[in-house]
Order: sequence, then structure tokens, then C-alpha cells
Amino acid sequence: MSRPQDRTGRAVVPAPRSSSPRPEPVDRTGPSRGRTAAYVLLTVLGAAVGLAGCFVQALWFPGGLVLALAGALALFYGGRTLTGTKLGAGLPAVGWFVVLLLANAPRPEGDFLVAADLGSFVFLLGGLAIAVICATMPSPEALRTVRRSAQH
Repeated sequence: MSRPQDRTGRAVVPAPRSSSPRPEPVDRTGPSRGRTAAYVLLTVLGAAVGLAGCFVQALWFPGGLVLALAGALALFYGGRTLTGTKLGAGLPAVGWFVVLLLANAPRPEGDFLVAADLGSFVFLLGGLAIAVICATMPSPEALRTVRRSAQH
């Protein structure tokens, strides 16, 4: 079977059929101003929760440790839910982790905010685990799709 040709003898590609799906336009405008403001606010809140957690977990151990991890969980999960994106949980975690890195660095005077004890290590590793879980959990739409496909 030969291809259709134009007057010059070159092959002509047929036009797509009307029933062919049209590609969706790609939005290249980036996040809205409101979402960008939410990301910045979540990052700053992550830094604040990290700094507060440094003091609370050491001050009232073990209850303060649970309170500090609960605050981190609330922020990471709330950011994920508020924005609906994985970045909503990731950016507060970045702010939280940067503050903890700075708090772990020794100062010229020899003091630091986070001591090398069990509570501090649980706070650091537990908060990182919570951040990873919140940032990688599936969206509600994906869960609904999985449930629907499992029912059929």
C-alpha cells in the first residue's frame, strides 16, 4: 500500500482523526502567588518548629520529645494537606532540618543547642522519618484510584 502524495511526489501525512484525543495544554506558568507564599511560610514555620523542638525535647524529656515530634508531624502533614503537593511537606522539613544542623554545630564558646543524648537523636531521626513519610505518602486521589481498582 502506498502513501498519499502531493503534486510534487512527496508523501503526505494524513490529518489526525476527529476522534483522536487532543493533548492537554501544559501549564508552564509555575505556582501561583498564594502557593508560593504558602511554601515560604511553611519553610519558615519548619525552622520555627525545629528551633522550638530543640528546647522542648530537652527541657521536658520524655513528654517534650513527644510534643516536639507531634509538632513536626502536624506541620509536615498539614503542609502536605494544605498545598496538596509533596513539596508542601518537603519544604517545612528542609527548614526544620537546617535549623537542627545549625543547632548541632558547636560554637566557639563550646556550647550547642542539641546535646548528644538519646532524646536528641530520637528527635533528629524521628523527625526525619516523619518528614520522609509525609513527603512520600500517596495523594488522596491516588488512594481512591487504588481502592476502586481493587474493588473491581
